[in-house]
Amino acid sequence: MNFPFTADSLVRDIVNKLPNTSDVFKKYRIDFCCGGNIPLGQAASQNQLNIDIVMKELQTVFEQNENKQIDVKVWTESDSITIINHIIQHFHRASEEELKNLSPYVTKVSRVHGNNHPELLKVNELFYEFKKELLEHMAKEEELVFPIIKQLEEGTIKNKEEAIAMIIELEKEHDHCGEILKQIRSITSDYALPLDACGTYRLVYARLEALEELTFMHVHLENNILFPRYM
Repeated sequence: MNFPFTADSLVRDIVNKLPNTSDVFKKYRIDFCCGGNIPLGQAASQNQLNIDIVMKELQTVFEQNENKQIDVKVWTESDSITIINHIIQHFHRASEEELKNLSPYVTKVSRVHGNNHPELLKVNELFYEFKKELLEHMAKEEELVFPIIKQLEEGTIKNKEEAIAMIIELEKEHDHCGEILKQIRSITSDYALPLDACGTYRLVYARLEALEELTFMHVHLENNILFPRYM
């Protein structure tokens, strides 16, 4: 798919179609929320920015988003080492980056709109619980469990029962992370936006929903393709 934006694209439309571009606009202090109803070229000019540099960074975000799409069927035919490397590169690193970048937006929206929409206070609480759980989970996978799975693949494991127990524990952690995401979806009524939702409010809901999709695909690849090979 070709890069769909030009200097004439409205800033708010770019963020609505590809929410992660908000990080680029935040970096360059371009208002994508209340002041986003202007063309990108005009916004760059007002901030004395090189439009080509901004466009290049937006294209990088677009290409990264495209690369996140995977054909799960391909991985049923792949060896475990290839799958593990793919999970680390395309899910662990992507999740870490998104959790870091999304955090200030979630905090801001809950602070600004929490009085009128108290569900946002609970969303903020659940998001940071999810962030802590997922970061610890991914670190455990990389430091402990993935090396053990590689030993299982190579036939060099000494205690297979212990390895299987660790995999079962990971699946329980997957269930907990999934439950937190389901709670967020329930509290937000499937990410339904109120009439007074500003651009940042919309951004948070869009990126939370995208994070849910990324996490569920991550879990699917492990629970349904990788882990059953050793259970």
